[in-house]
Amino acid sequence: MTSFVRHLAAPAPGWTITADVIVVGSGIAGLTAALELRAKVDRVLVVTKGVLSSGSTVWAQGGIAAALDPDDTPDEHLEDTLVAGAGLCSEPAVRALVTEGPDRVRDLVGRGALFDTGPDGGITLSREGGHHRDRIAHAGGDATGAEISRALIAQLEAVHNDPGIEVIEHAMVVDLLTAAPDADGRPGPVCGVTLHIIGEGSRDGVGAALAKSVIMATGGIGQVFRSSTNPASSTGDGLASALRAGAAVADIEFVQFHPTVLWQGAGARGQQPLISEAVRGEGAYLLNGAGERFMVERHEMAELAPRDVVSKGIVAMMEEEGSENVFLDCRHLGKRYLRERFPTIWERLAERDIDMARDLIPVAPAQHYHSGGILTDLRGRTTVAGLYAIGEAACTGVHGANRLASNSLLEGLVFGARAAKDAASAVADATVTQREPVDRPGPSALVPATMRPQIQTLAHRGAGPVRDGAGLARAGERLDAVRSRFRGADARGGQPQTAEWETSNVLACASALVAAALTREETRGGHLRTDFPESDDRWKVRIATHLDPDGNLRVMKAPLEI
Repeated sequence: MTSFVRHLAAPAPGWTITADVIVVGSGIAGLTAALELRAKVDRVLVVTKGVLSSGSTVWAQGGIAAALDPDDTPDEHLEDTLVAGAGLCSEPAVRALVTEGPDRVRDLVGRGALFDTGPDGGITLSREGGHHRDRIAHAGGDATGAEISRALIAQLEAVHNDPGIEVIEHAMVVDLLTAAPDADGRPGPVCGVTLHIIGEGSRDGVGAALAKSVIMATGGIGQVFRSSTNPASSTGDGLASALRAGAAVADIEFVQFHPTVLWQGAGARGQQPLISEAVRGEGAYLLNGAGERFMVERHEMAELAPRDVVSKGIVAMMEEEGSENVFLDCRHLGKRYLRERFPTIWERLAERDIDMARDLIPVAPAQHYHSGGILTDLRGRTTVAGLYAIGEAACTGVHGANRLASNSLLEGLVFGARAAKDAASAVADATVTQREPVDRPGPSALVPATMRPQIQTLAHRGAGPVRDGAGLARAGERLDAVRSRFRGADARGGQPQTAEWETSNVLACASALVAAALTREETRGGHLRTDFPESDDRWKVRIATHLDPDGNLRVMKAPLEI
């Protein structure tokens, strides 16, 4: 296998700024961390690839899960999460999530988030797949993420002119900056990032932001695949840059394919419209081409089974029928109810001449959420000093082999606050100090943007919802050939710019994901291997990967708890 590069080809930084802590990303995890840090350190820098409101959180439709009902308990939420995680959750991480979660949701209300309420003024709670209680709080019917993002951004805007916090929009992190490695060759501490200001940014070109710690909250890897519900900015920048800096990533083979994404034909690319699980939670049915509810015979919870079960059921039905999609039927719920409960989905479907109250909705699984990410402990600390990871960019152990519905926003809240607390304490007691960055050795890379469709097709065919060893090995070989072709100064396919850096990150993520998926010889949670159709207790371990000093990808088994 061709070694991975340790840095991307880019111009030398033309300007420098400093902060105590840098937060990369503006979803729920990043904004929560930034707000918590603001009260504890002198200078916070928030970097976001678009504008503050462009984080992935804004796309969350279903809601946020927490044991808010007096009849519900954190232990019941924990049990549902462990079941969905198929034996690979870190129980201490899940316990932190479910016990601290209700208070973090109340903090959100205190910060101005307006959840849907009932006649008594209490938060209205609904149910989604895998939950045995009504514990999903939502806002605006199906616009929970947008409302949470609005409330958090409003808080940041309130201190926008405060000299203690700076927000840089339209900025892509090209690479993490690291100090010199230790005497044993272990990666040096992270001490900042290199940034490229895109288009409308307040600075020009590439610069360096130096800090005592960096918190990665860059979201998922959706654009690694041919079709995804993720925004176009989800190119795996955080995971790829952390790999290049020497950090370990884990559980990256567990990619959640949402069961009900609007089917728009085999040629559809980019971000695809999601039909929230909450629609099934309110009583919608899945039908095959003969108009039959096929999930009833496949799982006791039928359409409300965990997402991996429903996705597998849909894929199996499409194979049986030789079809490209199944159908979601919510016609029996009524026009008035559908328009009021799911206004965003109603409008998106109406734009495509689909009437939820009259028409069957064609759906098929598409990439939705990454259960793995940069490996962390319970405080968000990664395997490289000075680097934290939170939200979808992280592997906290909460999700295991499959994320329970609506636990992602809660994870961002809980672990965003935890990481911020730890990072602030390290600054306050001088556990971390500003280090000087050094150049990492080895060749650089720059993959032309024109290669992205080919890379995405390889990832989809090899590591899509249904996988096997031969397909994964073939995808790995072809991705390796792409990496070999585009590395070093003589192989640059154009000038360093956003699209090329993103494509380089997509390639790195796809390559590592395929290697991890090939290693796990079983079917578990979101990972379905047709050549190993059963779960195997010998694989009740994490698959962790990292780059050695020469850039070789090392794949190993790791404990579930760190």
